[in-house]
Amino acid sequence: MSLHEFDPPDRFVAGTVGPPGQRTFFLQASEGRRLTSVSLEKQQVDVLATRINDLLDSYAGGAGADHVAAEVVDNAPLDTPIEDEFRVNTLALAWDEDRQVIIIEALDRDPDDPEASLDPDVLTTEPRQVRVVLSPARARAFARRAQSIVAAGRPPCPFCGGPLEVEGHICPRANGYKR
Repeated sequence: MSLHEFDPPDRFVAGTVGPPGQRTFFLQASEGRRLTSVSLEKQQVDVLATRINDLLDSYAGGAGADHVAAEVVDNAPLDTPIEDEFRVNTLALAWDEDRQVIIIEALDRDPDDPEASLDPDVLTTEPRQVRVVLSPARARAFARRAQSIVAAGRPPCPFCGGPLEVEGHICPRANGYKR
């Protein structure tokens, strides 16, 4: 297995490339001169941020992490070059009670999927994985940034909730008329 481990990273952020509606989402970890970027879906970023917040609220006593997270804010753009090592298929999240840290793993395939193990392309390539270990404050700051990036996309249609394009969209609630 090809493992990129950051324990802890100098920087771990979610970011995007491209205009709203055509954005590609990335997770990026760096330590010294080593930089690893992986691409993933918008929904994966959203779910990851939500689950990190849930995990911190349950295990890390959310208030302490909130106070320190305000000091860890990272609004800088992604580091270049932005070349994804792989496309994320599976995300895993864990709380290490002994170390009081969150562990995030991004994998290029689902290790529990028996169908994938029969795919000839999968059999010829080595599994790839990124593992990042974050303190509660850094994890909360990551989650806040990720949620703001997800929310910065196209505004929703007030009638159907679908994303609005600049030129409008065919709204099902308006019987197919453009809004």
